[in-house]
Amino acid sequence: MTEFFATGQLPDEYQQLAKTVADFAKNVVAPVAAEHDANHTFPYEVVAGMAEMGLFGLPFPEEYGGMGGDYFALCLALEELGKVDQSVAITLEAGVSLGAMPIYRFGNELQKQEWLPQLTSGRALAAFGLTEPGAGSDAGGTRTTAKLVGASEATGDVTGASEATGDVTGASEATGGGSGGEWIINGNKQFITNSGTDITKLVTVTAVTGVTDGGKKEISTILVPASTPGFTAEPAYNKVGWNASDTHPLTFTDVRVPEENLLGERGRGYANFLRILDEGRIAIAALSVGAAQGCVDESVKYAKEREAFGRPIGQNQAIAFKIARMEARAHTARTAYYDAAALMLSGKPFKKHAAIAKLVASEAAMDNARDATQIHGGYGFMNEYTVARHYRDSKILEIGEGTTEVQLMLIAREVGL
Repeated sequence: MTEFFATGQLPDEYQQLAKTVADFAKNVVAPVAAEHDANHTFPYEVVAGMAEMGLFGLPFPEEYGGMGGDYFALCLALEELGKVDQSVAITLEAGVSLGAMPIYRFGNELQKQEWLPQLTSGRALAAFGLTEPGAGSDAGGTRTTAKLVGASEATGDVTGASEATGDVTGASEATGGGSGGEWIINGNKQFITNSGTDITKLVTVTAVTGVTDGGKKEISTILVPASTPGFTAEPAYNKVGWNASDTHPLTFTDVRVPEENLLGERGRGYANFLRILDEGRIAIAALSVGAAQGCVDESVKYAKEREAFGRPIGQNQAIAFKIARMEARAHTARTAYYDAAALMLSGKPFKKHAAIAKLVASEAAMDNARDATQIHGGYGFMNEYTVARHYRDSKILEIGEGTTEVQLMLIAREVGL
């Protein structure tokens, strides 16, 4: 990354990765994208291909089955996939950033050894259960609860206190320590990606586990295997876009998991998910740049081929200038996510830059989709055309993993307002 900002040229390993994924996107993803979109089917064969390429393991160490790369490598892959099919791109993004990354960042060694090899290989998917019907942008409004029962004295018997006052003093702060206690989870989640596929094996759930000394909700994260009794992935949503992406509401009814399924420190769930979302915004920005660039590429191709009044429409200044603005948006957004990724990888603060990248890139994707559809005319309104899918798909980029308004709030806060 440092080399890129000094020379404007990505290192060879990044260039080769981008080219390999671009070839896969063109030859494997694109030919079946319209069919899966029309039928609302999950592209298992495409996901298997991504798994074989090692894309799900890109930013993870080899000791956990990963490829030993970094988060920027994941972003490059997302950009290339996003050019042709956002549903496939978000499946990878959610599987890595929201599925496996929380375990890598906050899990203990036993949890990492158990789950990461499955997830980095792409043989299994994990989902992140955060959003609720009444708690979207306001994740602090979480209502899903998890009560710890049967905990031994070694970790603090919180059964009675938890039910009466929410006082969790003395509870295990790390992993539950395998004391024999259980979490009983009740509640609902919504809009959860990768939560109901045939290869979904795990959902990480944020839940209220007590009340802090200051009277606020204590929110923790807990690992729930998909086969656990009481866990239900409800029927999939009928969405405007991302039709080949798996998205469900989830129900937890007296779901019991071992105490050691606590992920990270008790009461740190809210803070930990903020870290995950900061990183995820860079990944969503990369996906958005891919969508924006895909609209440019399709529009250039169409403007050269489509003739009206005796010449290609690209020779009309109105069309040429519209495409030029589209290219400028994509370039600016790409620079923004490169910058945010470089800061993250160097260990520097990147929250503001991630929010800027997500804001600029998602708006670029939506604006370019609108312009590309206009350039294509009637064909742009036909779902088999890539730009039509981008027109439907791109709106969610301004909503998911933090709305545009949330990004503006974060940026304003970071500049001292």
